[in-house]
Amino acid sequence: MKEIDLISDTVTRPSSEMLNAMMTAKVGDDVFKNDPTVNELQEKAAAMFGMEDALFFPSGTMANQAAIKLHTQPGDKLFCDKWAHVYNYEGGGVAFNSGVTCSLIDGDRGMFTADQLKDAVAGRADIHVPFSRLVCIENTTNKGGGACWDFNELKRIEKICRDHQLDYHLDGARLFNALVAKNESAIQYGALFDTISICLSKGLGAPVGSILLGTKTHIAKALRIRKLLGGAMRQVGFLAAAGIYALENNVERLTEDHQKATQIGDLLNSLDYVKKVEPIETNIVIFYVHDEIGDMNFIENMKSKGILLTPMGQGKIRIVTHLDFTDDMLKKLLHELQSFK
Repeated sequence: MKEIDLISDTVTRPSSEMLNAMMTAKVGDDVFKNDPTVNELQEKAAAMFGMEDALFFPSGTMANQAAIKLHTQPGDKLFCDKWAHVYNYEGGGVAFNSGVTCSLIDGDRGMFTADQLKDAVAGRADIHVPFSRLVCIENTTNKGGGACWDFNELKRIEKICRDHQLDYHLDGARLFNALVAKNESAIQYGALFDTISICLSKGLGAPVGSILLGTKTHIAKALRIRKLLGGAMRQVGFLAAAGIYALENNVERLTEDHQKATQIGDLLNSLDYVKKVEPIETNIVIFYVHDEIGDMNFIENMKSKGILLTPMGQGKIRIVTHLDFTDDMLKKLLHELQSFK
């Protein structure tokens, strides 16, 4: 059996059907908005979320960074959870690209409450403090173990945003996992947020690409920012075709990834050497082994058996299920976890 890579759901390869869609795509020069497949993808995504417009990006980080830049000015402040991807895993881009500071909220598993946001935005508005401009949400939460926000809480947060003239951005890198797990719709989210980024290369299996959604005004600004950041591409319809295929074929099957993650979590909870398993809602499993074993020692032991896991700091070990993780691979993983000494 080949190596079992559970480091992330970004490690997947395009299926033969997806490759065929890519190879037969009609393309043009997207810098001049003349790539028909890119245009189709953008229109499809915008319609799916009930939003005015969309723009294809080479990465989710660039899509998020463009969104932050179009909502803010240098010296402004955004609010996000202390575990948020835009703060922890985007290379300091909030400061470097936009000159913006982050007010970190001490939430639970990457999720804060409306009351916590209300407390954070309260206070004087004078020359000593930055202008408050933006609230960023991540759903599902990466560092929080694939946790899904409660939609009613998101609506309460949206009201605070409107009351305080704050824009509202969703980092939806794994949003489709949340939609499937919670039986929610893309339209619900499109009606709530000012801008949304969605990733096509995580659970959906495309080789590359993310989409930013918003109003026509937002996307016109994002187009210029994407150019500034070096993200304008030419015959990118070959990649956009993979995104179209992913949206049409790989959303509902995310339930399979969630079921496998639950099976793994159930076993881990029964093992003596496992200290703790975080709650599992989607396709991410985060667990801790006892200190005498050590997270890195455990990861190296699994690697010697052809199973790749990743550390998340503070003793956390992460497993991410995905569409290339087969039933036979699951069986081998469960066997090796159970037989670990």
